[in-house]
Amino acid sequence: MTRAISLHSVSKVYGRTTRAVDRFSLDIDPGEFVVLLGPSGCGKSTVLRMIAGLEDITEGELLLDGERANLLPPRDREMAMVFQNFALYPNMTNRDNIGFPLSLQSPRQDSSARVEATARMLGIEHVLDRYPSQLSGGERQRVAMGRAISRRPSAFLMDEPLSNLDSKLRNHVRAEIAQLTAELGVTTIYVTHDQAEAMSLGDRVAVMRGGVLQQVSSPRDTYALPRNVFVAAFIGTPRINLLQAVVYAPLEGRMSIDLGRQRLPLPEPLSPDHQLLRIQQGRKIIVGLRSEAARIAPPSQARPGEVALSGIVEHMEYQGHEALVHLNTGSQPAVVPDLESPRLRAAPRRRRGRSGPGVLERLRDRAAAHVPGRVPANVSGPVVALDDPEPENPATYTPDRPAITSSDLVVRTGPDMRLRTGAQVPLLVDLAHLYVFDDYGQRICPAPMDMPGIDT
Repeated sequence: MTRAISLHSVSKVYGRTTRAVDRFSLDIDPGEFVVLLGPSGCGKSTVLRMIAGLEDITEGELLLDGERANLLPPRDREMAMVFQNFALYPNMTNRDNIGFPLSLQSPRQDSSARVEATARMLGIEHVLDRYPSQLSGGERQRVAMGRAISRRPSAFLMDEPLSNLDSKLRNHVRAEIAQLTAELGVTTIYVTHDQAEAMSLGDRVAVMRGGVLQQVSSPRDTYALPRNVFVAAFIGTPRINLLQAVVYAPLEGRMSIDLGRQRLPLPEPLSPDHQLLRIQQGRKIIVGLRSEAARIAPPSQARPGEVALSGIVEHMEYQGHEALVHLNTGSQPAVVPDLESPRLRAAPRRRRGRSGPGVLERLRDRAAAHVPGRVPANVSGPVVALDDPEPENPATYTPDRPAITSSDLVVRTGPDMRLRTGAQVPLLVDLAHLYVFDDYGQRICPAPMDMPGIDT
């Protein structure tokens, strides 16, 4: 019997002020597979442990099948947990490890048939009489899952169960978990920091940041309609391009988005989403572009809804089936707190008795001087954090602004494209796939579902 799980404004406070989880609310239907996704330290494992009963709930309410379960002992919650480090008993055979929970529930009952059936389901019946130390990482993870499955729990709680496996094995076991949970139909809560696991496994994805729930939606909606700039930046490979910008909306003339050195003119008549940008006139915004929203092509090949930009090739990443082109458009990248921070340039190490730049530094600066749009590496452009109280105002369109040293736009191309580093290439941006976030990081374009439209 699978069960529904509900958390209502649940919080976990350590000490007096440290809030690991802050007013977390989530309803999980029976048989649903929900993934808790977020960076390390965001509180997702703490939520899982509170559901399991391994952590006390400071505030809020946990309901299991509609009944309050805050004080219910872990053994009475009928849940099975799969840990990151397998947690197998090294002095027991794999058969005994799988059957251990059954021996605690019914000491006098023979559980060998259920153990054998679980092992056949996982394809590990041939290693039942070995010890965990004699198995590979993938086989040990299957034994750990078998121990959880043999109990026939009402819910699975998985705390990053694949993080200790290598990449190839992780993909294989991930597919097995998806197939197994679908066959069993058991409510599953899966914790991970890997977006590929979240997008491929979950019926819904719950993104967390700093102990606060950011968004709960299907994997498709999480990618296509991120609620805020953090979700947009955390979901997607390569990461979404985030650029500082400002809306330029003259009383007469075409409305555009100023990126600093270039502008994105908005097509007329304005779409309902683009009309909402008028109220952002003069305010700092963040423009988001997925790598598939731009392509390298001349303006003559523009399709309806595409506008032209240009960029200088910084470098290319060959991926086999595609290539990623890193471009410098002269725009100012946005920094998302909790995901990154401005990098401080380390002082170069010099030998004793010498002054001035070293040989490598002189060669690097000499090479950079011959690349159009580049400046020496010891000259850095400004990077504005998302929550910077006094950022540079990008509303002033100044073509003479110093170029930024790093790439600010990543574009997907075919694997056969050949581009020279330093070459200037034309770009076409599809405005239908343009994201705009306000100064607080909330998405304003495409417009949220609950926002009323503006009549044309």
